[in-house]
Amino acid sequence: MTDTPVDLTAGETGRVLRDVLGPLVAQGAIVRRPRATAWAERRQVDRTARRVLDGLRARYHGAPLVVRLGGRRMVLATRPEHVERILAGSPEPFTPASWEKRGALAHFQPDGVLVSPLAERAERRPYNEAVLDMSEPVHRDGDALVAVVERETSALVAAVEASGRLEWDAFAAAWWRLVRTVVLGRGARDDERLVALLDALRRDGNWSWFRPRRPWLRAALERRIAEHVAVAEPGTLAARGRDAGGADAVRRQIPHWLFAFDAAGAATFRALAVAAARPAVRDRLLTELTTSGRGPGVLPYARGCVLEAVRLWPTTLAILRDATEPVRWGARTFEAGTGFVVLSAYFHRDARRLPFADAFAPEAWLDGRADADWGLVPFSAGPVSCPGRNVVLLLASHTLARLAGPDLVVSRGRYLAEDPLPPTMDHMGLRFGLRTGTARHGIDASRAAAAAA
Repeated sequence: MTDTPVDLTAGETGRVLRDVLGPLVAQGAIVRRPRATAWAERRQVDRTARRVLDGLRARYHGAPLVVRLGGRRMVLATRPEHVERILAGSPEPFTPASWEKRGALAHFQPDGVLVSPLAERAERRPYNEAVLDMSEPVHRDGDALVAVVERETSALVAAVEASGRLEWDAFAAAWWRLVRTVVLGRGARDDERLVALLDALRRDGNWSWFRPRRPWLRAALERRIAEHVAVAEPGTLAARGRDAGGADAVRRQIPHWLFAFDAAGAATFRALAVAAARPAVRDRLLTELTTSGRGPGVLPYARGCVLEAVRLWPTTLAILRDATEPVRWGARTFEAGTGFVVLSAYFHRDARRLPFADAFAPEAWLDGRADADWGLVPFSAGPVSCPGRNVVLLLASHTLARLAGPDLVVSRGRYLAEDPLPPTMDHMGLRFGLRTGTARHGIDASRAAAAAA
């Protein structure tokens, strides 16, 4: 193996652009494009990308791969040691405020911590960590947050039992009601216009620098956020942030919190699909929920299922960093501004080192194997890892466990019932039915059994 990055030939660069980077851009880095994600699933684009990268890694003995895109030079990691160097070396000399990311996020969150200059990051990052209770598995407002989950999932379960089906649009609507409530308060629960504005700006963000800004739309979004922040009640993230740093500080971060919770919804829906296809997974989710008691307790297995969904089908397709200064790597030196890329789906399913690469293995997150692997980065890693990891997993795990109550049947169950699992899954294309006569007894029976025990 060698540590000195190698320049790809024109032909190799073309294959990487066509089969690896192109599908990522087509699906949408900031908000998924439904037609493109459906196409990606049909083509199983992640399988093709893995085959291309495996071949290049073997040909160049594990060296990082240098791709030239016009005047832009990108260095692709191929081994976990490369991932560790890039992520452990953030925010200097590898800043998360990459050229592509700054262009994308400028459409709807130009002052967020993720793309902040180093001096401002030094203030904004600790603020985010404090408001989101980064180090705690259960947020200090966990009682209020999980109470919202209970209300919204109960309403969704009732709708599923009445209609006999569950599709992405219904789940997403319920998920956004939950998210708006925990972030901005009860007054924002039904503010669908807020999400419509955010999604319009995120669609612009998919084009990064290549789409003109629409400042009037961003101003409308910020006004709505400000109105909700002003009246957000205790027990919400907005109130916690307002009390910690003021209304202006929390308003800067809320677009990113909403953006991140959207990805969490996709991961939860995918995990639910696996649980519906695997009775043993569903049973364990229900048992854990009923034995944990009421309230915001940690649900380790449910958390592991959500983490597995993100590992198997990453919501962040690529982790990007830019060099803030010249970087010496092996026998080469790269100038400031060079891009460094970690392709999540490739590392998360690297069969060369992971015996469970294509399997559903939530236990790997319970026994420490997954957390010890620098190649497994569902919430990034290092000093700039996602500060919302724990609060996201708290809400997602409780949502998943409660939605496992009805005995759902997923339309693609034959692909999810056994390993290996498909490399690419379009969460928006998932369809669930309800087994006849199961209704609500899944939750009630499990609670009765736990009480009897």
